[in-house]
Amino acid sequence: MFLLGTIVNSALIIVGSIIGRFLHNIPEKVKETVMHGIALTVTVLGLQMALTTGNFLIVILSIVFGAMIGEYFKWEEKLNLLGQWLEKKAGSKGEGKIAQGFVTATLIFVIGAMAILGALDSGIRNDHDILITKGIIDGFTAFILTTTLGLGVIFSALPVLLYEGLIALFATQIDRLIPAALMDQFITEMTATGGIMIMALGLNLTGLLKIRVANLLPGIIVVGVIVTILYFHPL
Repeated sequence: MFLLGTIVNSALIIVGSIIGRFLHNIPEKVKETVMHGIALTVTVLGLQMALTTGNFLIVILSIVFGAMIGEYFKWEEKLNLLGQWLEKKAGSKGEGKIAQGFVTATLIFVIGAMAILGALDSGIRNDHDILITKGIIDGFTAFILTTTLGLGVIFSALPVLLYEGLIALFATQIDRLIPAALMDQFITEMTATGGIMIMALGLNLTGLLKIRVANLLPGIIVVGVIVTILYFHPL
């Protein structure tokens, strides 16, 4: 079953969120300190990912053009509107809390190499180890995020299910059409570009900045375009 890893990953996010919901009665000072700790950890993780690049120019161009595309199509606004719609459906009066939790958790769980590598392994080799490992990490992260950002985190399981599921579904075709060397380079540069976004997310969680991280997401697509061009037409 090629979707097993994706289903387990999404299920563990839901489980972690539910546990976090039951343990939400934590003193505000503790929540604040925990959130700052998460923010710092996420920032360092993003920095570590960004430094894996083999060509930093690709990362810069991807972020710049991705930001232009994201701002033009207002990806952040649309993602927030989806979160607000979920908030209304849930009947919440948390003044944007569900939307914030949904957007933040979705970006954390979707951006990164493990989601793509794990989904590819599930689809091509029916090996779910990476996604199950990611699911354990995501479940724990969802638990922590829910105690501070609320139940909106649980809704991030749906984008994860769709994103990883689609990659796993088309993995066989991807494996046939795309050379292994090109895929390896894409994953490397995608990880580095995603790392910049993760860093931005971490800085947002500190409350020091308000970067529209979702508007940077098209940068992942730009990475694929640039890497493909350089692969077939090296400088």
